[in-house]
Amino acid sequence: MAPPLSPQTRRRLDRVFAPELRAEAEALLVERCGGNLPLCQHNGPLEMERIRFAALKLSEGELAALRRAVDLAYTDWRDLLMEADFGHDPIAHHRWLAGD
Repeated sequence: MAPPLSPQTRRRLDRVFAPELRAEAEALLVERCGGNLPLCQHNGPLEMERIRFAALKLSEGELAALRRAVDLAYTDWRDLLMEADFGHDPIAHHRWLAGD
């Protein structure tokens, strides 16, 4: 079963995507950017935050860009983390869009 979005992931999704795109963006994250990723089969919502935040960051609110980010995560999610500047600091994702 794919882990649902954590409350913090949902908050960032709501900030990045327009209301009419959120359902599709959420489905992409839950269905294609979760337990199906390599070495993530047993991860829950909190363990998936870093990868999902990276995908959201790279998407810049565009579904096509989110699909590309999720595809990159599926190929090697470490590359996704590096692309989003979350690769060298294990808590950098917590600071992204955290200030509300």
